[in-house]
Amino acid sequence: MKLRVHTLRLLSLYLFALALASQAPVAVAADFESELLSIQHAWDSASYASPDTDTKKRGLEALSERVRAFATANPNRAEALVWQGIVLSSYAGAKGGFGALSLAKQARDSLLAAVKIDPDALHGSAYTSLGALYYKVPRFPIGFGDHDAAAEYLKKALAENPDGIDPNFFYGEFLFEEGDYTHSLEYLQKARNASPRPDRPLADTGRRGEIDALITRVREKMS
Repeated sequence: MKLRVHTLRLLSLYLFALALASQAPVAVAADFESELLSIQHAWDSASYASPDTDTKKRGLEALSERVRAFATANPNRAEALVWQGIVLSSYAGAKGGFGALSLAKQARDSLLAAVKIDPDALHGSAYTSLGALYYKVPRFPIGFGDHDAAAEYLKKALAENPDGIDPNFFYGEFLFEEGDYTHSLEYLQKARNASPRPDRPLADTGRRGEIDALITRVREKMS
């Protein structure tokens, strides 16, 4: 009788452990998605709700440490590497001066690593961010800027997400920098009319403000 009770207890413990194991991947996936969205919202806030440049820079600096830890804990997840690239490139832009180029290089490397894992992750967001980096960073001999590479990456981003607000905005901005105002306006208007992202309202509002400001500049050039 004692042996039977002991066997039943062992069986119960085994089944309990098996149940926990079967639930673990779901819990891990949920934790990953939750942290990813939290990082996105933190970036939205730092980028578009900061009252001044110093506050924005401090917010992005803190977020850069958080996203590094996230990417380190998830080295095979392209989404984590994409957002590491986005945050580091944004921090580079806000910081400027000494150290900005080093951050930009780290952002580039993170985005390139994401492309190797899954170029389709987050609707091709790695391509969008790489394109923006390559036309915003100074060219050789100062930096790694390359407008041909920028055009190539941005076109890939549009192929992945033709109606997205970000790929259309950044391609429109790139064309503006290239002096192609007619096509720049076309892509900026498409970005302005992009469907809203229900989980990123602050980012959409902020991006539309940038789009409107650039459309004004384009029309001034065309007049």
